[in-house]
Amino acid sequence: MTPLRLLVGLLFCLTPAVLVAQAPQPMPPAQPMPQPPRPMPPQPTNPPPAIDPNAVAATVNGEAILELAVLRGLDAVPPAKRREARPEVLNFLIDNLLLDQSLKQANLNPTPQEVEARLGEMKAELTKRQMSLEEMLKGLKLTEAELRQHITADLRWERYVASQATDAALKQLFQTSKEMFDESTVQARHILLTPAAEDAKTVEATVAALRSFKQHVESQAAEALKKVPATADALARERARAVAIDEAFAALAKERSACPSKARGGDLGAFPRVGFMVEPFSKAAFALKPFEMSDAVKTPFGYHLILAVDRKPGKDVTYEQVKERVRDVFAERLRENIVAQLRAKAQIAIAPVK
Repeated sequence: MTPLRLLVGLLFCLTPAVLVAQAPQPMPPAQPMPQPPRPMPPQPTNPPPAIDPNAVAATVNGEAILELAVLRGLDAVPPAKRREARPEVLNFLIDNLLLDQSLKQANLNPTPQEVEARLGEMKAELTKRQMSLEEMLKGLKLTEAELRQHITADLRWERYVASQATDAALKQLFQTSKEMFDESTVQARHILLTPAAEDAKTVEATVAALRSFKQHVESQAAEALKKVPATADALARERARAVAIDEAFAALAKERSACPSKARGGDLGAFPRVGFMVEPFSKAAFALKPFEMSDAVKTPFGYHLILAVDRKPGKDVTYEQVKERVRDVFAERLRENIVAQLRAKAQIAIAPVK
């Protein structure tokens, strides 16, 4: 990882974009009509107590994550959304700690000289931007000792990825998943349901609701096809079916979806395979043909019913042209798989929010 990428990681690693929207980067809604100013609501006389930054937010295999780390991650989140974003920030920190604990046990520790060299590269990068290390640390609310810990963990991960991301492994990923790298896009609508609990009964009811939505849309399309003249050709019938599915799905999304995209009938616009939507959503959307619906898809935001609206093929690319992107995707998939395995056997205790 370059010094610049580590700087970016330190600035944003605790506040992934998916924390501040139900779906990453949906199309912007139409601008609302100006409203007359409203009177300011009365201010509370007893503001909530400040969170102790030294309190323990969670322990992972006996190792503490302090509230200070969570607060850093929430700094870039609008105040009104911080309570909603907190679980995702904390889970991200837990995943990072689990991964680093595992890499420490694998004896992948960098030398002090490697840490100093990386710190020197970072200082040089900051100098180019007319910024001092002290200014950066103040902005991030980090001490230099904590920065060295970040650098050490980053170097451990780089060493592990280098051992796994062989040319053969990267080429295999490229050949089996070219749509991840050739700029293919899918346009989709979705309906999001967010159950209040994750118990089996609630999840079953949520999935059943989404399947009933799917059946409703399909029945609406069938009714529309009955009105198409019998003399119409196959293309005309398919167009009528597509219009009916799109309209019925959009209407249902406006009525039932929990995502802000409901205002647009669940339309999320066009997006590429990687780097825009969370992986379960993107994988399901790209598996669909235009005007085909998914089954219920679980993501960190809830459960989705997805309708593919359009698909645009990408361009011809060679492995050498996109090798760095392939490596980034490989590393991200590697991280997800390792963390899933570590979570299954980890002892994680999350402190209640006061």
